[in-house]
Amino acid sequence: MKRVITVTVINQSGVLNRVTGLLMKRQFNIESITVGHTEQSGMSKMTFIVHVEDEQKIEQLVKQLQKQIDVIKVNDITDKSIVLRELALVKVTSPPSARGEMNSLVEPFRATVVDSGKNIVTYQVTGDPEKIDAFIALLKPYGIKELTRTGTAAFVREVQKAPSPLLSILK
Repeated sequence: MKRVITVTVINQSGVLNRVTGLLMKRQFNIESITVGHTEQSGMSKMTFIVHVEDEQKIEQLVKQLQKQIDVIKVNDITDKSIVLRELALVKVTSPPSARGEMNSLVEPFRATVVDSGKNIVTYQVTGDPEKIDAFIALLKPYGIKELTRTGTAAFVREVQKAPSPLLSILK
């Protein structure tokens, strides 16, 4: 089972190494990792997608991550309402005669052309990992020359409270 773990840390040298080392010691396979600055100066957020076979192992991992000196907050957000996004750059063989057809195929994915050459087009696409997988599968028959994907970034959705009945009366 895949789990989405976010870890807020103090942005210091060696923190990523210590956190990933802990995951390695516990034999978690990291499928995706992203790290970036947060809205707070000096803080970074790590987002891990890991494979877990035992639910108790994930609880143990969260507790051990929380004990790390530079770790501020650890959350397993898998079972919450979350936003997941990933970015992919896909360089595809594309003679000028096929570009119209390719552009119509990638249009539903809201992909954009970020570079083009005589026989090559590079697309940028963002979305959840399944969308990226579908986009890549669509372009495979054309000949993917190069592909790179970011890790998955994620956070919990903001919970919207139901409007108060009083508000509808006041309108």
